Amino acid sequence: MMKSSWKALIWIATAELFALSLWFGASVTAPELNDLWDAGANLEAWLSASVPIGFVLGAFASSYFGLADRFNPRFIFAVSALLGAAFNGLILISDGALNGITLRILTGVTLAGVYPTAVKLLSQWFPKRRGLAIGVLIAALTLGSSLPHFIVLFFSALQWQWIILTSSFLSVVSSGIIYFILKDAPVEKENKPFSFSLIKKVRENRAVMLANYGYFGHMWELYAMWTWLPVFLSASFQHNTGSASPALIAFCSFLTIGIAGAAGSVAGGWLADRIGRASLTILSMGISALCALSIGFTFGQSFWVTISLAFIWGIFIISDSAQFSAAVTEFAESEYVGTALTFQMCIGFLITIVSINLIPYLQQILGWKWVFSVLAIGPLLGLVSMAKFKTWEKRLGSPEQISKQA
Repeated sequence: MMKSSWKALIWIATAELFALSLWFGASVTAPELNDLWDAGANLEAWLSASVPIGFVLGAFASSYFGLADRFNPRFIFAVSALLGAAFNGLILISDGALNGITLRILTGVTLAGVYPTAVKLLSQWFPKRRGLAIGVLIAALTLGSSLPHFIVLFFSALQWQWIILTSSFLSVVSSGIIYFILKDAPVEKENKPFSFSLIKKVRENRAVMLANYGYFGHMWELYAMWTWLPVFLSASFQHNTGSASPALIAFCSFLTIGIAGAAGSVAGGWLADRIGRASLTILSMGISALCALSIGFTFGQSFWVTISLAFIWGIFIISDSAQFSAAVTEFAESEYVGTALTFQMCIGFLITIVSINLIPYLQQILGWKWVFSVLAIGPLLGLVSMAKFKTWEKRLGSPEQISKQA
């Protein structure tokens, strides 16, 4: 069983990596799309923010109708990845920014059938001690999200359309992996649907809400950093050397977001199983906040100083990501764990829409030296919340006791 579980993890993670290339697939071609559509300066922000809008809509709809419980989750993943590839590819024939943003929202809707479903598949294969397994899955998500930057390295000399096509092709491959190669887990199906009537119970569970507050702070920082760090690196290198090669920026972005994030996710999952989820999240958010506060001071400075700090930030900004949802599954009663996870995920991604769009406005006011310090607010508040979570957990002694007394 254990051998089969790790084999399944490899296929799930690979499929997740390929499908998540859709997330920033259009964002890396923002300059070309801006010229094509004659759009405004805020197009890049909305190309990134429109995906979480669709993701939230898709997550609510999927959970409300219980799609992953009514149908085989492998089928849901495969269909979602195919539809995502189609919506992403249609950008190539879109005739304006409004149509393009709409297609990005629809792509986000389909990704709500990919990422949460992958978590469900993983939980079926790893019913216990899944910290490292979830870390591997988050590593795949991180690499997949940054994969368009890697694709740019190969197609920077060709037309930008190849980047979009490659992301769509990878998502089609992802669909095939899950539907034709991955097998069903040998477990009984559990039905834990979303319900608006159960949100009150989620809000009354002190431990769950503390984990949620930590996650909300984490999400305030994460996707805004992933969206705007490449722009920061380009501006910094341009200021320091007078030029910034697109291929160099693409490589540095993939290195600091994808490679660093994947390493941090796996290490974070491994460490969480040993020192505890709360301790891991406190450590990660503390270091991540320090990076957000300090990276602006490297603007226009030595290339290696900037890249080194960005790499460290890339590790710790994602190393705790899986632990917030894991904490919810531990401390929420089975009656409403599905609702609790949906609530956490949807609010978290709604928060990213605000921070992604806030950064370009504040950059004009504060400059690159100070603008990322705004992102540090999230992990600092999240750190406080998880410190309270740790105290709460220690005082009551077990997930069962916490759930009963919360």
